Amino acid sequence: MTDLFRIILTFILILLLLRKKLHLGYVMLIASAVLFFLYRMDIRWISRTVGKAVANEVTLKLLLALSLIRIFELILREKEVLSRMMSAAKGFFRSRRAVIISMPMLIGMLPSLGGAYFSAPMVKEATTGLKMSQEEKAFINYWFRHPWEYILPLYPGILLASAVSNMPLYTIIAANLPYALVLLLTGFFYSMRGVSRKNIPAASGQRDALTKGLKSFLPVLAVLLLVVALRIELHYALLAVILPLILMYRYRLKDILRITRHGFALDVIVMIFGIMLFKEAMEASGAVKNLSGFFLEEGVPLLPIVCLLPFLTGLLTGLTVGFVGSTFPLLISVTGGASIAMISLAFASGFIGVLLSPVHLCLVLTKEYFRADLWGIYRKIVPSSLVIFISACVEYILLR
Repeated sequence: MTDLFRIILTFILILLLLRKKLHLGYVMLIASAVLFFLYRMDIRWISRTVGKAVANEVTLKLLLALSLIRIFELILREKEVLSRMMSAAKGFFRSRRAVIISMPMLIGMLPSLGGAYFSAPMVKEATTGLKMSQEEKAFINYWFRHPWEYILPLYPGILLASAVSNMPLYTIIAANLPYALVLLLTGFFYSMRGVSRKNIPAASGQRDALTKGLKSFLPVLAVLLLVVALRIELHYALLAVILPLILMYRYRLKDILRITRHGFALDVIVMIFGIMLFKEAMEASGAVKNLSGFFLEEGVPLLPIVCLLPFLTGLLTGLTVGFVGSTFPLLISVTGGASIAMISLAFASGFIGVLLSPVHLCLVLTKEYFRADLWGIYRKIVPSSLVIFISACVEYILLR
């Protein structure tokens, strides 16, 4: 059995299990076991591989970061910090266009399942009285939630890409920043052309409320400042922000234990260990090294593989961590090591697949809320995604 056939078989299994909604961590554990079986690795070799995955410093850092993100998000949600951010945005922006866009953007800053359903009523309210179809409203609610997944370290996808590639987080953020900007620009072009530029009059006493509301942005801004500007590792940055929040909101011991249990949930631990074990299993089997040699001998161009593999995985699963965790270890090995040009292009391609995925939860919830036609939403998503991909190709050429 050739290395190519074994890898394809394992990859198909990953896609099928993810499509069945099995948790990513368990999918990667099963995929690792399949690799052990296909390569007939003995128990000593398997134990060594498992040990490397557990003892890896990246595994610990990833576990801390993802768990602390969950604690951070829970605190902000419980203490209604996000609601105050929304109120501040309404008071800050005088342009109706900005108010409409800010609703899903602010909700999208926190990686919360079902967040699209939270911002949808706000978009509906902000667009009241406008000649706008349900598909256009749905596109706004869906599209403007997602620039953050390219650049915000609170999202696990970009964090996982940094861990798997062993590339600094701020480097990937800087490379992905143009994609986030292009996403905003294309979204604005396809949704705001028919919206009046007329400003909204300020309400009495709004300045005081605005000043108080803007303070609610400080926790998120503090994390961004520590990671991007000061280049502090994410788990340290989150800890530096979470501890003052716990003191400020006077969390009791039982509440601290509750949010800690929420953060260090079993699903998070299994996901991280599963992904890291799969990465180690791919390397230990020798498959990717042999596969890389096969592609070079056969003259198979690597660029289409870098684009298509993450794109198809993202399209079929609707998960950013899905395409990063399952394809990046292979891509890094096949291309002879991680480069920022390759990682950035692969991430852009994979996330375009996620944006287009019919099983993407945000898209499903948005469609249901607005009772919109899916193809009507796609008429705006597809050309917008194409512009992002073109910009990713241009950046790849420049970075090379």
